[in-house]
Order: sequence, then C-alpha cells, then structure tokens
Amino acid sequence: MIKIGVIISGRGSNLQAIIDAVELGKIPAQVAVVISNNPKAYGLEWAKKHNIPTKVYEPKKFPDKNTYELEIVKTLRAHQVDLVCLAGYMRIVGEPLLQQYFGKMINIHPALLPSFPGLHSQKQALDYGAKVSGVTVHFVDEGCDTGPIILQTAVPVMQDDTEETLSARILEQEHKLYPEAIKLFAEGKLKIEGRKVKIL
Repeated sequence: MIKIGVIISGRGSNLQAIIDAVELGKIPAQVAVVISNNPKAYGLEWAKKHNIPTKVYEPKKFPDKNTYELEIVKTLRAHQVDLVCLAGYMRIVGEPLLQQYFGKMINIHPALLPSFPGLHSQKQALDYGAKVSGVTVHFVDEGCDTGPIILQTAVPVMQDDTEETLSARILEQEHKLYPEAIKLFAEGKLKIEGRKVKIL
C-alpha cells in the first residue's frame, strides 16, 4: 500500500474522489496528508472529516518559492509520501518538489492535453470551437501541464454548452479518471519512457 500526499488550492472535489476510492478499497493506498496554499480551501474540511492530517503553507509568508516548497517537501517526507497528487493546485511546481518527486507527482487537467493548457481550459475549448474536450492525468514536470500523459478521457462539446455545463460534465470524468491513474501507479504499472508513459 502506498501513501499519497494531496496538494490543493480550492474546493477539493478531486480530493474527495480520491478519498472515496481509497475508502471503498478501489486503490491500494492511504491519503497520508493534505496540503494547501490557501487556508480557506474547502478541501481542508473534506480532509478533516476523514481524519486526514492537513497543513497550510501560504507562499506570501515565505521569502521565496524555494523556501516555500522545501517546507512542503519536509511535510511530504515526514508523512512518508510515495505519490504526490495535485488536485486543483493553482501554482506551477518548482525545483524542490520536482527534484524530490519527479516521476512520483501527478496532476489532473480538464482538457485533452496538449490542447488548452493552463487556466480556464473549458472556456478555451468553447472559444476555439472544439467539438471534443476531456480530461488528462499526467506526470508533473517543470512546465504548465506539459508532463508525460498517463490517461485521457474524451468529453464531447455540445452546441449549447456553456463553460459551466461543460465543466460539470468534465468534472464527472475527472472523478473517475484520477483514481484510475493512482491505482495504476500504486500497482507499479506505469513506466515513463521519454514523453511516453507505458502501462505495463
């Protein structure tokens, strides 16, 4: 069984999906700690309801990004975390986290990468006139949503979709795909070869 550390910034719906999958025995893992850069993140309440330790580190209270991330690394190591899951974490990951957890840190994105990276992906898809959007789970690297792709699911864009309706349908798929990717990692079935992730 692996130990997971989840880093969040907001409501934490993907965190809840991960906790549910763990508690239902769908993933051979334990959520060991939840970390947020936002003290008001609702996901912290989810964690507390499930008796999961939480930590808040506000970047503005640190002299620089490295010092901030080193604190996060210390906490992850103290909880013996094997896999770091970013779940709505609204910051680009820096050197301290990458150095410690490259190949052991994953993220979920509400689009079919490499299309529509960054913020407001659903709006980007609608503005572009895309017929299909979706969900991507990928390993984290130094770029913005540029790491090797683990799993993807397509979500059709309807003609009358708004950003809200498309986001809601994509979110449903996020809650299925993220636990699936974590399960593959926990079972040792993922191998990174350059830009490609092989499922063994």
